[in-house]
Parts: sequence; structure tokens; C-alpha cells
Amino acid sequence: MKKTVIELFAGVGGFRVGLNNITKVGKDGKAIEKGPWTFVWANQWEPSTKTQHAFDCYNMRFPSATENSNVDISKVDKASIPDHTLLTGGFPCQDYSVAHSLSSSHGIEGKKGVLWWQINDILIAKKPKFVLLENVDRLVKSPARQRGRDFGIMLRCLSEQGYAMEWRIINAADYGHPQRRRRIYIFAYHKSTKYYETMKNSSPYEIISKNGVFAKEFPIEKFEEKSIKEYNFKKGYKDLVDVSDKFHATFENSGYMIGDKVYTVKTKPIETTPITLGDIVEKDEVDSHYFLTDSQRKKYEYLRGSKKIPRKDKNGFEYMYSEGAMSPYDELDLPARTMLTSEGTTNRSTHIIMDPKEGKLRILTPVECERINQFPDNWTDSGMPEKRRYFMMGNALVCGIIKKIGNQINLIIEKEA
Repeated sequence: MKKTVIELFAGVGGFRVGLNNITKVGKDGKAIEKGPWTFVWANQWEPSTKTQHAFDCYNMRFPSATENSNVDISKVDKASIPDHTLLTGGFPCQDYSVAHSLSSSHGIEGKKGVLWWQINDILIAKKPKFVLLENVDRLVKSPARQRGRDFGIMLRCLSEQGYAMEWRIINAADYGHPQRRRRIYIFAYHKSTKYYETMKNSSPYEIISKNGVFAKEFPIEKFEEKSIKEYNFKKGYKDLVDVSDKFHATFENSGYMIGDKVYTVKTKPIETTPITLGDIVEKDEVDSHYFLTDSQRKKYEYLRGSKKIPRKDKNGFEYMYSEGAMSPYDELDLPARTMLTSEGTTNRSTHIIMDPKEGKLRILTPVECERINQFPDNWTDSGMPEKRRYFMMGNALVCGIIKKIGNQINLIIEKEA
């Protein structure tokens, strides 16, 4: 079986960096790919900006006139996408609710602009054997008014297209990576694969605890088999609209789905020593503009300090907004906190460190932010403004996690016909 991949919502190429073990770029600016995967198509489109900085970076590192798509994915003819073995993508957590279409009582329509439906359409059109997705960990709990509904809709879609799947919410720092970033990773495989036939003979306990993709790369502590919860998202739900209207469940950080059954359990990682901020900070002299001025230092002291502020909501209701105090700067002997897209702005979540060489407070450099996500140095130095480089890393994933998952998928595919 060919090791061909497409990358959806590609950003600056985190899945490709991880799967193909990219650690540096050549003098020509192209990524040096060491891994076994052939990327046959990638799509990146940012509707909110005229200049497509993420796509420009992707196309600089992986130049192609035909394989890299910079159009709205909803406008892409799904049948025209090249055949592929593995579909990858990090898509937004949105409202996945559906309803019967106005034109037909039998038709089903999802909310316009929700990117999950683009993935689902590709699964219908191309039927890739394997799927690897990443999302924020709150996906399993959304929406607040009907816990687990959105994830249940995803599960039902995957099941209807003939896939089994397993998921794990992983904090990257628990497994030796330099960022405390919690994300859900989803691995699905089609019923036409040998892997499906093998796994359907394993129990949910065996898959979650030792046999599954995540268990092999991200070991967990032993748990009681009886603690696994079971849900059925088909029994009592005649179609996807019924799931959207009625389904709710408490999904934990680990789980497995096959047929009409889904199994979930709360697991604890067997932690390894993480890479710290001190390990990844630049050792050479850092440019002066990264160091805080007196006014910036005072601003951050306020932002990171405790506060109580009277506010009014949109209905005129008065309430007291409060925040607890943060450390005045981030400790170098710990992995980084979760990086947000606001990293390059002056706000409470921005990382502040004590420069080990100068002994003065400063923000992180773009290179340090790339290292936190395990991209090669200066990966985003592609002509975009510096603030956008920070944004890209706040929007990225930890490439080392993808590398580990990819190791297992590679072994799985080698056993396929």
C-alpha cells in the first residue's frame, strides 16, 4: 500500500513536519524530508486575511505548482483530490449540529462553513484507508448545553462511512515534549483494511490500554476494565439529525469506536521527563527589541497580577470579573505553557522569561516559539511579519506528537496489501 497523504487546513505544515521527521531546511529554503510519506495534495486557505502567509510558508518549504491548494476547501471538487492512503488535518472545533434540509425531508444539512463537513465529504468521495485528525480537547465536551453531542455526530459520520476509530487527549509535556499543550488526536481506519480485521478481535480494554496506536506510543497507567463506559449512537437514533437533537454523553480522554458502539475511559499517562524552556531558549545574544522596556514590564505586571474588575454583560447585568495572579515570568525549568495565537501581542498569556544570559525579562523569540512546537528553526521566516510568525505557532501543533503517531501508522501500512 502506498504511503500517500493529503494535509487539510495545513497551516505551515505541522503534520508533514512530524510525519516526515523534518528537522531542517536546505540552503534553497526547501524542507529536507527524511520520512517515508509522499504528500500528494495539501489545502490551506485563510478566509480572514488577504495575504495568505501560512500558505506562502507551506509552499516555500514544499514548493509545488499543482499539489498545494490555496482555495476555500468548500469550493474544491472532492472527486478531484488525488487518491491517498492517509488523510490528515487539524480542524476547528465548531458547532456540528445538523437539521433536515428545507428542500427534502430526507436530506440532512450541516451548518454552513463548518469544516468537519468538508472532511466528511472527502471521506465519502475518496474513502482513504486511514485518517489522522487533531483538535482542541474541549471537542469531546461541546456544546455545553448538550455535552458530547458534537463528538457523537463525528463518531456517527465516521461509522456510517465504514470507519472504526480511537482517540486520546494528550498533554504533549507528559510525554517529553516542550509544551503543556492538551489536544485530542483521532485515528480512524476503514473496514476494508487488514488492521480493522485485526483490531475488531481485540477488546476495547486491550485497544485502549496496550494494542492501539496511542497506547503503544503514549503509555498509560493500568485501569480497571469495568471503568470503561459504553454508548450506542445508533440505537434509538434513526439518523444524524436525531443524534444532533438528542445525543449526549460523557466522553473521557481515551476511547474507541467500532460499529455502533463507543467505549470511553479516563486514563492517566505514564509521564516522562519533558524538554523545558531552558532547554530550547536561544543561547546566543538575543536582539534588544525582545527585552521589556520599563513601561512594558509594568504592563505585564498588571496583566499577570490578580485583579477584580466590575463589568456589565450585554443585558446590563453587573458582575465582578476576577483573575488570580500568575508568576511574573515563566520558569525555565518547566515546559512552556500552551502557546496561543495571541503570543505576539501584549496580553496575559504571552510567555515572559528571564533571559539566562542577560538576566533581564523578555518575550520569546519566533525561533523559540518554533522550538516549543518542534518545528525547525526559522521555519516561519518566509517573508511574513514577525507578529504573524507568533500567530502561526499559536495555531500549530506539536510536531513530535505527530511523529510518534506516524511511526505506528507507518508500521500498520507496511502490513497492508
